[in-house]
Amino acid sequence: MSRSDRRISRKIDASRQDRGIGDEVRKMKQVPIMEQLDRQQVREVVQAVLEALREPSATEVSPSLAASSFEADALRAEIIAVGRKLWERQYVDGNGGNISARLNSRYILCTPTMISKGDLQPADICVTDLEGNILAGDRLRTSELLLHLEIYRANPNARAVVHCHPAHATAFSLTGSAPPHGYISEFEAFIGPVAVAPYETPGTKEFAQTILPFVHQHNTILLSNHGVVCWADTVTHAEWLVEILETYCRTWMLAQQIGRPVVPIPADKIEDLLAFKRRMGLPDARLGMDETSEGAANAPQTELESMVQRVIARLETRR
Repeated sequence: MSRSDRRISRKIDASRQDRGIGDEVRKMKQVPIMEQLDRQQVREVVQAVLEALREPSATEVSPSLAASSFEADALRAEIIAVGRKLWERQYVDGNGGNISARLNSRYILCTPTMISKGDLQPADICVTDLEGNILAGDRLRTSELLLHLEIYRANPNARAVVHCHPAHATAFSLTGSAPPHGYISEFEAFIGPVAVAPYETPGTKEFAQTILPFVHQHNTILLSNHGVVCWADTVTHAEWLVEILETYCRTWMLAQQIGRPVVPIPADKIEDLLAFKRRMGLPDARLGMDETSEGAANAPQTELESMVQRVIARLETRR
């Protein structure tokens, strides 16, 4: 084993041993790294690493420690960047809109109340538990956090939530109807049919619960007479859904002014897009609950295989 290989192995072992994967790493140390190119062995080690990283620590992390972690700092930066994008795109006005992200299985980061999303600073971001109690931060949390928490509790695939008021999408919410689907491929691939939740007073428990019938089969929901809420695996991806919806609503309205019938995507081509959503684990009411759940379950396997391939490629380049 070369000096470089020994250094890599020691570093991996030292940093991961207390997280339950020391045995797997020690297996790799028994032979030189150049001889460890058996795909199944690499797959087992990578899977063990991923599972250890995703498993909550047996030692309970305090709110203050979680709030000062590298993960929390990265999420704050992402929330601030997305808040600025929402403000620059005029998807929010005044102190409107709110953003949150799961820090871990117990804590949530969220934007505070009464602040423009274009003015957010790291110290503004609150840390709460899944009941909405503030655990860290100097400002009061957003009053609409209850909406976010209902999404997190109902759908474990939701890791981030963005709520805002883009003009063209919100215009549809005033009519109690969603934009017709089946016309633009990107919209079909990432969103598809949009749900419309009934109106309730914002900030109340009743308002938060309006999304429950839809949150498993829709990642994008119109809130009647209010705005839109989107969930995804990251804050950035949730904001992308807002962009896709708003652009689609605006394009649909423009198409109505041309004076010619709009032409839908052929049904067999829609099936191609639905197949893509199955592979990606993206929700869609046309897939049904079983297929949506199955696709979401398969998504980590796709991620795992991709990581295995990258590990093998890196090892092969060291020959």
